[in-house]
Amino acid sequence: MGEAPAFFVDELQKGYGNGFDIKSKGGETAILLGNRTYVIGGACEESPLSIGVQIFDQSTGEWIYPTVLGTKPKPCKGLSAVLLSEDRILITKNGSTPDDFAWFLEVDTQYVRQQKKILGTDVVAWSKGVRGYPEKPVVISGPSGVGKGTLISMLMKEYPSMFGFSVSHTTRAPRAMEKDGVHYHFIERSAMEKEIEDGKFLEFASVHGNLYGTSVEAVEVVADDGKRCILDIDVQGARSVRASSLEAIFIFVCPPSMEELEKRLRARGTETEEQVLKRLRNAKAEIEQGQSSGIFDHMLYNDNLEECYKSLKKLLGLDGTVTAPPKSSSKVVDLPMDHSVAKIDHRIIINSKTPELGKASTNMIVLDVSSLKGGAPGRTRGLDIYTMDSFLDGLAGINH
Repeated sequence: MGEAPAFFVDELQKGYGNGFDIKSKGGETAILLGNRTYVIGGACEESPLSIGVQIFDQSTGEWIYPTVLGTKPKPCKGLSAVLLSEDRILITKNGSTPDDFAWFLEVDTQYVRQQKKILGTDVVAWSKGVRGYPEKPVVISGPSGVGKGTLISMLMKEYPSMFGFSVSHTTRAPRAMEKDGVHYHFIERSAMEKEIEDGKFLEFASVHGNLYGTSVEAVEVVADDGKRCILDIDVQGARSVRASSLEAIFIFVCPPSMEELEKRLRARGTETEEQVLKRLRNAKAEIEQGQSSGIFDHMLYNDNLEECYKSLKKLLGLDGTVTAPPKSSSKVVDLPMDHSVAKIDHRIIINSKTPELGKASTNMIVLDVSSLKGGAPGRTRGLDIYTMDSFLDGLAGINH
């Protein structure tokens, strides 16, 4: 175990390090950015309150109450903040669990600027900080009857702990035996339209007068569960996802021929002649789009199901020995109930406000924010968390 290096101690004794401006009072934290002061409200210790956001514009002397988007943090009994960059602020919550203590308030990211333009108001957005990175989601498209559902079922059966489906939203009423949150997220049309406007959906479509769509949160929940998300959507949906910020693998499944596809559709015996002809017309258009649009990274031809499945597994890196994705090297650490934060380069130093004499390093946590990805309206991923001692041990290993 090592002692806290002198430059860390010096920065902490100076106040709050470089590029950091904070004042706390009564559960509120204020961050100065340009001519604006962002006041982020915590709560008193006796009564936890929601974390609100207000902006004081020094150039006009007026208060601004922005539209707050994203998934908002749960109430807490206090917080600390540090300015990471010109576009986001890191918030750490007092006494929170390791999976809930780090949140990002975006003030000028691409998403915030886009929503500000759409809504015509000042906008800020919350994004939860998460350790490590998930595997890229898999978008699978193809015409009706091509066998993509069978391929996905085979994949889920062979690797049940590795893959998961995102649960879609719909404005239609639930049918018998359908459960909210399992088969669909059933939502009022006005609420879904508001969330679409807020940029919370990767793709959506109107079908027979009802809205259907895939939310950012639905995909994030699968990743939070340690699984790789599969999205079974049509070409238009895939186009929308491709245009979003989601990094995914796009796969289009083709039939060997239109004649074979017609044969498969008729063999199902579930559609009328009119429905079969409509599906064939739609399939032809989808195949043309899939092959020429540039949306898809890979094309699979399902002329033989077993061979096509082998090709799918190869694309997903499952043709050899399957190994779990690497986990973060950082240890699980508990955040002190009462703490201060300091920024030094791309690392945040979280320090207990009541350190025991001679044990300064053991009361410090190092948060590495050098490789962040994602953001509102989803998660901000790539955090790495260390105790100061384990961080110093790692530095010592590199130096040796």
